[in-house]
Amino acid sequence: MRRFEGKVAIVTGASRGIGRGIALRLADEGAKVVINHRGSADGAAAVAEEISARGGAALVIQADVSQYDEAQRLVQETLAAFGQVDVLVNNAGLTRDTLIMMMKEEQWDAVIDTNLKSVFNCCKAVARPMVKRKRGRIVNISSVSGLAGQAGQTNYAASKSAVIGFSKSLAKELGSRNITVNVVAPGFVPTALTESILSEGDNTQRAIEATPLGRLGTAEDVAAAVAFLASDEASFITGQVLSVDGGLVMQ
Repeated sequence: MRRFEGKVAIVTGASRGIGRGIALRLADEGAKVVINHRGSADGAAAVAEEISARGGAALVIQADVSQYDEAQRLVQETLAAFGQVDVLVNNAGLTRDTLIMMMKEEQWDAVIDTNLKSVFNCCKAVARPMVKRKRGRIVNISSVSGLAGQAGQTNYAASKSAVIGFSKSLAKELGSRNITVNVVAPGFVPTALTESILSEGDNTQRAIEATPLGRLGTAEDVAAAVAFLASDEASFITGQVLSVDGGLVMQ
């Protein structure tokens, strides 16, 4: 099924992990995919090569989307190359986990800037082009930590919870222009981002035991949810949070 034939998607933080999985899935379904990265040039190039090997089209654009001007450039270069932006997936993220008594201001700021401000920056950059075309899909990546919190992650949980509130507000702003804004909240997915948590002691086994479906998630699990919300099949869904967590956090 090629639900994104003729469409253009930007995926931030797409050089590895969940972002890579999303980029591959959208490309497999026909999208021209812009692979954004901040500093992982080799990883981004490898994703682009994989997409090309599968018969897809990809463009690598380096940009630090936590910076307003860089996010604007990302979108402008996408428009220059492909003429449109149909899908934006805000996936770029990082962790700086520690207890609040030991957390430094720089650790707080780095997480908020990368996980939250980047969402504002990129959404603002695509809003006008999408409004002009009266169509668009925005999918923002949150986390179970944004729904339930996690000790040692006050910065990360704050950023991911804020992404949800931001997305619901933006969905109300842009809905009349046929632009949907939704959130995917992954559970425990083994990636470089979660390595520090899952690698400690028996945390992996504890995470599996806490998940009703009895396993960790995969990047492909998350990518499938993103692809659905970005597709025309989800044209009447906006302002929603889809937890892809095996039942770990039930609302």
